[in-house]
Amino acid sequence: APIGSVKEDGTKKFVIRPYTPITAPDQAGFMDLLVKVYPEGKMSKHFGDLKVGEEVQFKGPFLKFPYQANQFKEIGCIAGGTGITPMLQVIEEVLRNKDDKTKVKLVFANVNPEDILLKDEIDALASANPDRFSVFYVLNNPPSGLMAMFNSWTGGVGYVNEAICKEHLPAPSDDNKVFVCGPPPMMAAISGDKAPDKSQGDISGILAGMGYTKGQVYKF
Repeated sequence: APIGSVKEDGTKKFVIRPYTPITAPDQAGFMDLLVKVYPEGKMSKHFGDLKVGEEVQFKGPFLKFPYQANQFKEIGCIAGGTGITPMLQVIEEVLRNKDDKTKVKLVFANVNPEDILLKDEIDALASANPDRFSVFYVLNNPPSGLMAMFNSWTGGVGYVNEAICKEHLPAPSDDNKVFVCGPPPMMAAISGDKAPDKSQGDISGILAGMGYTKGQVYKF
């Protein structure tokens, strides 16, 4: 969208942001995006201010990871905030194929309970596929005080750490894959961020310390 800084000719620069649809790849006629609106976010605020009938320009789609059924024995997903959207694409791609025997484990980190996006949908997938999909939530600020009386928190507290990864992710193996997507501080701590040229870069952080290799981890 042309909502950036003003250029010499008086027009505004285009602001471009990548988004992952939450609808199936074969959905015809429309797609749904999950966008968390931040007051200081150029594109997210623009999305939040759009009115019915107004338009934005799109380009794509751009295939990031060409998943094939039964490509791995187990898949681990570590998501932070809106980083859940590419994970949901992976999870649903596995679960919609009854011939795909891959097991998927999701660790989903957020700050507050109300920040957990698509929780009802994720819980429904876990409930419908107990032998194939599990989710473990982590909150910086779990329910406390009166809220804790009505919502007994059973997930993790604080940040995603090595103990959580060992318990809730598949072990390092060329038969398994771990996907990571989240804000830069989380990426740095878990796997290291992508390289400056947006290639995968080296593996560092918690996953490197646990023995995962570059080929066993994919950064969205």
